[in-house]
Amino acid sequence: MYTHTDTHDLRHHGDAEVRDEKLTDLAVNVRADTPPAWLRERIADSLSGLAAYPDGRAARAAVAARHGLPAERVLLTAGAAEAFVLLARALPVRSPVVVHPQFTEPEAALRDAGHEVRRVLLREEDGFRLDPAAVPRDADLVVVGNPTNPTSVLHPAGTLARLARPGRILVVDEAFMDAVPGEREALAGRTDVPGLVVLRSLTKTWGLAGLRIGYVLAGPETVAALERAQPLWPVSTPALAAAEACVSRAALAEAEAAAHRIAADRAHLLAGLAEFDEVRAVTKAQGPFVLVRIDRADAVRDRLRSLGFAARRGDTFPGLGPEWLRLAVRDRTTTNRFLQALDQALVMAGCAKER
Repeated sequence: MYTHTDTHDLRHHGDAEVRDEKLTDLAVNVRADTPPAWLRERIADSLSGLAAYPDGRAARAAVAARHGLPAERVLLTAGAAEAFVLLARALPVRSPVVVHPQFTEPEAALRDAGHEVRRVLLREEDGFRLDPAAVPRDADLVVVGNPTNPTSVLHPAGTLARLARPGRILVVDEAFMDAVPGEREALAGRTDVPGLVVLRSLTKTWGLAGLRIGYVLAGPETVAALERAQPLWPVSTPALAAAEACVSRAALAEAEAAAHRIAADRAHLLAGLAEFDEVRAVTKAQGPFVLVRIDRADAVRDRLRSLGFAARRGDTFPGLGPEWLRLAVRDRTTTNRFLQALDQALVMAGCAKER
């Protein structure tokens, strides 16, 4: 099912939930306690070279080697968000489709570039899973997240690959894939899927949202077209240093260990949420966040704020309404504190059942 209508604030992001207030942050999907000390040191060391213009060749080669690709298939960007703008402005797109609920920036960028965007809305009763047949055959650009923000659903790589066809650009946003143990279902590094464009972010796992660093993996012609649309020196020297550091063997091993911790912490959060009759979670979650449905979620969210916790409202995502909240996965101690606050918030909001 797809629609042209829009009543959602596509420019609302989780950072707005915690700005200017000291709250325990469950609204932003950046891993807690990051960046690590070794990464801060690498970034700090790069500051001695700020008098020179940025040279992205080493970082580009490192990212390419990390995915087993030639450098001409890699484009470094100022976060994944810049990549969405480049895709919207630089490619000859006539009939774009965005699969929702998902990160809203791709559609916002397409609309800003003058495109009329159709939506495929995945449904709760289907577990927010994608049926490739739901995507219109005439779509020449399809955007889908994996694992998808905010549903935390991990689509099978084979399902996404079925969306590819000659004349179509298939954009898979893998911003959270490095939080999935083994990066199973990843398409990054694949060269056998026609029209495939994979986006990666280094800001989530490594706590670099303020530095802005990500990259695009695509065919050389697509990379060249996107690069022509970039301004000169789009990625700063510190961000380039971070990119090179974050794709090293040691960093990849650290990210994999973190992914396993996140999976265990997510299971703990889901088990705690299951104790509440008033809360229904998307239990197939595979990302570093969980989507939950609660009656009067807006009131519960307000009460959580008064108790010191920020949760991400869900009603800005197409396909969701005001009864949804997204919760970032945190360590067990933080989660236990949150679950106690949630119990109080449900009572304060008048939606708690007897237990």
